[in-house]
Amino acid sequence: MRETTSPPPSPSANPPFIPQITLYRNWLSETRGLSFDSYDALWRWSTTDLDAFWQSVWDYFELQSPTPHSAVLAERRMPGAQWFPGAQVNYAQQVFRHVEPAHAAGFAAILSRNEKGQHRELGWPELRRQVASLALHLKAQGVEPGDRVAAYLPNIPEAMVAFLAVVSLGGVWSICAPDMGTNAVLDRFKQIAPKVLIACDGVSYGGRDFDRSAVVAELQAALPSVQHVLLYRNLGGDQFATNLIADYADFTGATARNDQETAAFEPRWLPFDHPLWIVYSSGTTGLPKPIVHGHGGTVLVALALKTLHNDVGCSYEANSWGERYHWYSSTGWVMWNAQMSGLLNGTTCCIYDGNPGGSKDKPDWTTLWRFAADLGVTFFGAGAAFFANCMKAGIELSQCGDLTKVRALGTTGSPLSPEAQNWGTQQFRKLHAVRPEPFDELRTGSVEGSFDLAQDRLRQAQPEREDIWWCNISGGTDFAGAFIGGNRELPLVPGEMQCRLLGCAVEAWNEEGQPVINEVGELVCTQPIPSMPLYFWGDQGAMEPPGGGAAHPPRGSGTGSGRPSAEPGPRYLSSYFDMYPHVWRHGDWLKVTPSGGCIIYGRSDATINRHGLRMGTSELYSAIEALPEVLDSMVVDLEYLGRESYMPLFVVLRAGVALDDAMKARLNNAVKTALSPRFVPNDIFQVPEIPRTLSGKKQELPIKKLLLGQPLEKVVNQDAMANPACLAWYVQFSENYLSKLSKRAA
Repeated sequence: MRETTSPPPSPSANPPFIPQITLYRNWLSETRGLSFDSYDALWRWSTTDLDAFWQSVWDYFELQSPTPHSAVLAERRMPGAQWFPGAQVNYAQQVFRHVEPAHAAGFAAILSRNEKGQHRELGWPELRRQVASLALHLKAQGVEPGDRVAAYLPNIPEAMVAFLAVVSLGGVWSICAPDMGTNAVLDRFKQIAPKVLIACDGVSYGGRDFDRSAVVAELQAALPSVQHVLLYRNLGGDQFATNLIADYADFTGATARNDQETAAFEPRWLPFDHPLWIVYSSGTTGLPKPIVHGHGGTVLVALALKTLHNDVGCSYEANSWGERYHWYSSTGWVMWNAQMSGLLNGTTCCIYDGNPGGSKDKPDWTTLWRFAADLGVTFFGAGAAFFANCMKAGIELSQCGDLTKVRALGTTGSPLSPEAQNWGTQQFRKLHAVRPEPFDELRTGSVEGSFDLAQDRLRQAQPEREDIWWCNISGGTDFAGAFIGGNRELPLVPGEMQCRLLGCAVEAWNEEGQPVINEVGELVCTQPIPSMPLYFWGDQGAMEPPGGGAAHPPRGSGTGSGRPSAEPGPRYLSSYFDMYPHVWRHGDWLKVTPSGGCIIYGRSDATINRHGLRMGTSELYSAIEALPEVLDSMVVDLEYLGRESYMPLFVVLRAGVALDDAMKARLNNAVKTALSPRFVPNDIFQVPEIPRTLSGKKQELPIKKLLLGQPLEKVVNQDAMANPACLAWYVQFSENYLSKLSKRAA
């Protein structure tokens, strides 16, 4: 029997659901005397008057600090921008502000379900109690501000509790998903020298249980900095080899405390730029880079993105009463961080742990939809590949339960094709028999001026206002945010994202470094935003290893703020600033349309983007080239404008070794074991040579461009190559591949 959970009845029979960005514009008019005749005008103000815009975000969301800030943007540069000096914040403090009002309104903080149908609810007071209990446990183990805590946990409430407990103390959080192999996890955690490891005994995925005890034991043995291990028995029972793990404490016991000290616990106030978490770059040119984001910048940008642009409101406010926010993710994707951000604004978070497509034996792309129907989800987000798979599977949403509460669909990870978007729109048209009058709620309290005219034009452009709203966004792990996304007040064009986000000075630049409109260019951001990285952990010049030990934030100031002790300069974030100094280069191809819409055309670098998860090619090479039969290898990912990701692997094998089925299986298993099944290549080809530059670098990007149809002379300078003669093989391969693609399309 499926369990259904319903929010408390609304205080109003017909809640208005005024778009959040409309409420913000109204507020700007009432409190700042600012009115804008178009979204473009509002966006230009937000990206030129950075101080006024980000101060307005601080004030609009009523952020609190026991000490005032002396400026909004004290240092306006990239990298090295200094935001809100003097202010004190804590991510957990912002979350706990909602405990009493959300609980009084009858709403849960977290609703969770897994593949086995196990449903759990975590109320706001219970969330605070568990966080306090675990924080006091960690404090007793010596966790201090700046200490790293590493987690190896799936998308379950315990991961969210652990995160809040760590950051409430000023500890620095970092998490990897349990579907990642030992080597991939160690490539990340070894760099940050964690003091504590929080892990699970195993995970369930695709209808199977996977024991992870041996992996946890390997992590424990390979991380000498770890002084304490907490183990959560996610699979329940003792059938797995947890005896392999030495000296661990029980996670459930650590969160069970309920006394006066837990009731009195308060998260620690920290400097605005105190390190919050460490996430990781894809590792295209080496080990994954550990990226550090700060408390204040992350909170500020998350509130602006989730609320103003994703239109996710507070669950206990009348305008968005009963809001339930879901974005499917694993803990290895930054969308887990985005899902967590729902708590910042008092929103009930709905999380699912498991395979959204069922099992291999019994594929079922209705799984997440039935989950959303049962829980009454209002915002449903997933990777673009998920919606494409649902379309290909031919599922009917009308057979998945009551999905009428869903009023927004979110996508990211890769470009959403027009076909997949139209499929979803048509599915929701079938679900809604009643067509509400368009814009009545928008006109309630609307700002006077030409926005009314703009809405009239929008009414003509979209007469069927009952269509589901798609919030298609593009951002990155790199800055824990989005550059491009949605706007409830703007028209929807399938295959496009609606706008550049407020505060994000995004442009498409041509090869001369000039902004272009209606042409494909390099996505750049020309002004800083508060969630851009503070530094890479352990980066020379940014961190000082004390006494030759592991790097950690300098303690000389006594604040544990984790700020660099020496001015890092542009070098330390060179992957973003190498092409255009002091301008953020994101690594995507972008076209900005004359109307302000945006289209992403895939990665402009060699990063692998498989089903929304990015991985550097170097990590895959480490796994493949460890096999004695492999002399060299190269992989390219041809994800491009909503096409299904196609990733061929090219290998140079030792003399006498053939690429037979057994060898292909060995290569695929090496990828599965070291990384994840998600990164297994579509095809494997034996080649005589891998193209390399004179300095020895693999020519991944030129070959990718070649396979996307660009001419050889446009993609590579053969004079700069060590082995230009090998290109003939790839040119022929490209012609064959493109010919097959063309015939398939016809």
